[in-house]
Amino acid sequence: MSDASPVLLIDDDKELLKATKQTLELAGFAVSAFSTPLDALAALEPGFAGVIVSDIRMPQMDGQQLFDRVKERDADLPVILVTGHGDIPMAVKAIQDGAYDFIAKPFATDRLVQSVRRAAEKRRLVLENRSLRIAAEQAQGDLPLIGQTPAMERLRHTLRQIADTDVDVLVTGETGSGKEVVAGLLHRWSRRAKGNFVALNCGALPETVIESELFGHEPGAFTGAQKKRVGRIEHASAGTLFLDEIESMPPAIQVQMLRVLEMREVTPLGTNEVRPVDLRVVAAAKVDLGDPQQRGDFREDLYYRLNVVTISIPPLRERRDDIPLLFGYFAERAASRFRRDVPTMSAAVRRHLLQHSWPGNVRELSHFAERFVLGLETAVTQAPSEPPASDTTLPLPARVERYEADLIRETLAQNAGDVRRTIEALGIPRKTFYDKLQRHGIVRSEFAGFEANG
Repeated sequence: MSDASPVLLIDDDKELLKATKQTLELAGFAVSAFSTPLDALAALEPGFAGVIVSDIRMPQMDGQQLFDRVKERDADLPVILVTGHGDIPMAVKAIQDGAYDFIAKPFATDRLVQSVRRAAEKRRLVLENRSLRIAAEQAQGDLPLIGQTPAMERLRHTLRQIADTDVDVLVTGETGSGKEVVAGLLHRWSRRAKGNFVALNCGALPETVIESELFGHEPGAFTGAQKKRVGRIEHASAGTLFLDEIESMPPAIQVQMLRVLEMREVTPLGTNEVRPVDLRVVAAAKVDLGDPQQRGDFREDLYYRLNVVTISIPPLRERRDDIPLLFGYFAERAASRFRRDVPTMSAAVRRHLLQHSWPGNVRELSHFAERFVLGLETAVTQAPSEPPASDTTLPLPARVERYEADLIRETLAQNAGDVRRTIEALGIPRKTFYDKLQRHGIVRSEFAGFEANG
């Protein structure tokens, strides 16, 4: 596995091309060398994650023309131009047009390496922000389904696969993990998106109210029922009904809900009229309804009727590599909301992000980001962060593995994702470092946004 930033290097002087390629490779870059701009452009893929370094004076197409072609494809792609003495006016014009840098020949290798390194970091940030915007566009409500870990990639893939199948879905996950977000995405990505997305928290309404809320009523159905009311189930017809905390639904309502799921019809209070409904039901639970001990008085037959497809949302502590990306999103959102700049991240905040067990999951992280932007995180981060509660229940090899992964994450954060400094701090070979990143599922680039500030 390689995490080196890619570089497209272009120079028609083959000896200089070879020497420059070796220089950049020794500095840790993955270099693709070309002797003509046309060959380089043919190899340039959309979303290229690196930097272009090109000589200016070349046959067929000069560096300025190359830069113009690159800018048409991706205006944010950094281009560094290498110039002879007579080409400096051309290079200055390219800088004015948006080229990243120009370097005059003869140049010190450190000058080139530092320029490429800064350009690669800028490119990484640009692509990360693009990814964040795409993820934010897919978000629903206050808790976007952001994440690049394998678990979140699989979750989004599963949602895409089943969104348009119209099956009822049971979503399980801890408090604050984003169950309503999942339900909202199932609705938005389905053919039902033009219909209503109707959400009801079964634990927030008393039994005397929930029946009317779900099924509706006619005038005079009970004391105080002066007007006809369309229930949530009927209102969700042609759309999606989301029942949150369904384990809290009263037993009497469960019987009626089972009939709705089986017959797809509803009878409002105060009438014998049966009304057909076309809806998809997404139910969410904080407990494992398949476990009789946790299920309590929740009907087994209703559980099996709902359990056509079950989606489990992993808690935040099991996808720690998503924390930097999520925190960055929430901090930016809070800064916009409060009209403040995002503060520089302190070592205490980095430590808290990496080591806290996040029992409140994404919701807790969102609130922490808001306090961070407001400058109120000091009291939270003064106390030592606790290890995950489950550590003591794990066998020794698993505990060692977890400690190793946490140590690598913390060292990456302390060094702003810089591979060389991290390897030096850990005292391990580069290959061993990358092997461990792969084994623990750690995405190195996500730590590059942390400021190494004490």
